[in-house]
Amino acid sequence: MRPAMCTILDGPMGTELAARGVPTPAPLWSALALDRAPEVVAAIHRDYAAAGATVHTANTFRTKRRSAGERWEELARRAVVIARESVPPGHRIAGSVAPLEDCYRPDLSPTNPRPEHRELCEVLADAGVDLILCETFPHVGEALIAVEEALRTGLPVWVAFTAGPDADLLTPAEVLAGAREAAERGASAVLINCTKATRTLPYVEKLAEVGIPFGVYANAGAVQEGIGWGEAARGAELYAELAEAWIQAGATIVGGCCGTGPQHVRAIADRMRAKG
Repeated sequence: MRPAMCTILDGPMGTELAARGVPTPAPLWSALALDRAPEVVAAIHRDYAAAGATVHTANTFRTKRRSAGERWEELARRAVVIARESVPPGHRIAGSVAPLEDCYRPDLSPTNPRPEHRELCEVLADAGVDLILCETFPHVGEALIAVEEALRTGLPVWVAFTAGPDADLLTPAEVLAGAREAAERGASAVLINCTKATRTLPYVEKLAEVGIPFGVYANAGAVQEGIGWGEAARGAELYAELAEAWIQAGATIVGGCCGTGPQHVRAIADRMRAKG
């Protein structure tokens, strides 16, 4: 039986910017658009809201000191303002806190990531986000430090682990162990993200054992799977079918990650309304 309520997250910013012709080169990646195409960032937020999302992640995934240099705080605050002004009143804004290095390279996690996570969390809280989303962490230890620093702000904190696009960076058991540690520290929700949609269910089933709200926003997977990366409406329906299985497993927070877009969020929201 489907849970009584399901929170619909938005989808990715970075791959959606690329799909709309906005360059996202290193080291700023998606954050470069805060300077060069803020109107596109705003349009993407609006489109996710129109599709049915009620939690919107500000474009702060790469607004950290080591990516953005001295302008990191300015860009982080700008991202929050754009998100807030682009969505309806009452929708929640999540401040994104990501791994300091590569979200698919846990071996690159710094020895002491705490100071940089602390300063971003403090700025996000001061900028007025409703919650902090520590997301796309393949390194459990760094994720837990980010959670601890986010909790210092007094805001609700969600944490999302990733097993990577090929589901080979973390096992379901490792995600469960990390999620339990995060819950013990005070996280409000635990999620799996940026793992391809067709390999995500075993992680969702493990998260169901943690005892706090949990969810998923998955990667579309390889292009040939036909789920995302510009595929037609059938891809969105395939993703929504998978999302329905996650919800049947108990997930109450669902959205999209790399390769998905507003059409995928809309397909999930439509199914939820139909089963209402």
